Amino acid sequence: MGDVFNLNQQDALKFFHAYINEMINLGGENLPRSISTRLGSKLAKIYKDKEIESLEQALRELYEVLGADVKVEKVSEKKFYIRIKHPYQFCPIGGLFNPSKREKFLEIVCIPYTIGFLKEFNPVNGYQIELKNCILRDGGQLCEYDLILNLKDQLGELQYTKF
Repeated sequence: MGDVFNLNQQDALKFFHAYINEMINLGGENLPRSISTRLGSKLAKIYKDKEIESLEQALRELYEVLGADVKVEKVSEKKFYIRIKHPYQFCPIGGLFNPSKREKFLEIVCIPYTIGFLKEFNPVNGYQIELKNCILRDGGQLCEYDLILNLKDQLGELQYTKF
């Protein structure tokens, strides 16, 4: 039974990748990027309805659903460190180590999904992701990034963080 289950997971991932590629072929990269952003936003609405209020808790639960061990560390008022350790050397979205797929899945699925989630969950901030480690690019079990909050002033204009 275990082999059938693993085969089905692999088949589902292959289907997902083929689906993303077909969307790109039909509508360009903006179509799957828009869908990813929208799905992230919808999940944030569900979290808000469940009265999850803390950004740290929301981020933790966002990735724990994928079976990952998650660490969310507030580095400063404008910066969080996020470490996602998956149980296998496998990204549930992008698959196994494959640098040629990395950019496509980061720019079209992962980052838009996360940013869509964050903008809906807490629209007071603008967000930027600085990737440190990615399973598709670096292998291993870790996805790590710094989340930079660009706080909005009272007029709604972004104040960009300087590094």
